[in-house]
Amino acid sequence: MSEKLELTGMVLSALPMGEYDKRLVILTKERGKISGFAKGARRQNSPLLAAAKPFSFGVFECYEGRSSYNIYQAQISNYFEKLSLDLDTVYLGMYFLEFADYYTREGNDEQQMLTLLYAALRALENPKLDKRLTRYVYELRAMVINGEYPEVFCCTACGSTENLQAFSQEKNGVLCADCAAENPAEPILGSTLYTLQYVMSAPIERLFAFRVTDEVLGEFIHIQERFRKKYIERKFKTLETGLL
Repeated sequence: MSEKLELTGMVLSALPMGEYDKRLVILTKERGKISGFAKGARRQNSPLLAAAKPFSFGVFECYEGRSSYNIYQAQISNYFEKLSLDLDTVYLGMYFLEFADYYTREGNDEQQMLTLLYAALRALENPKLDKRLTRYVYELRAMVINGEYPEVFCCTACGSTENLQAFSQEKNGVLCADCAAENPAEPILGSTLYTLQYVMSAPIERLFAFRVTDEVLGEFIHIQERFRKKYIERKFKTLETGLL
């Protein structure tokens, strides 16, 4: 018999299997993204009934099989119930799960992505934080973790760190004033540049604890939308609903 495992993670998706079972995709700290079967999880008296749902975060006890895991018990510490109080918020949370599912793999070290996902969902639950800002901060930092990011600390043309005044989609980063005059680029506010730098480098535990003006948020969203579409061809189901 295989060894019992305790894996800390979050359920990204849960699909019904057969009459009473569920197939879970869980992002874990120890094994990256895994697939597991929760036998009997759809029965009303099952100890896994509440745990076998998206957003459930905790410790999952399981056995490792040949191609998947068999989950037999879970201690859930956070269900993120507040997300369900608002339709837009729960769809945004589902998008975060789908985005994490896209970027993570089994066997990889996904601790940063799991920490980011948890922090982003906590931010969504906070009514004082702008949900649009939370979304695009999460997107950009997830892409940074995956190694895809724009150059925002120096000019992509000459390497200068002075007078960074424009953003070039073609060169995937910022340009100094001199290089911006010679290349296709859009002006960028200093506060927007600082926002990009902060999102890419700040500790995750402080990543969502800031605010920006509407003008800065508009520029940030414009840059991140184009950046995401340039590097991610996948169409996310949650985005296609038209609710985000």
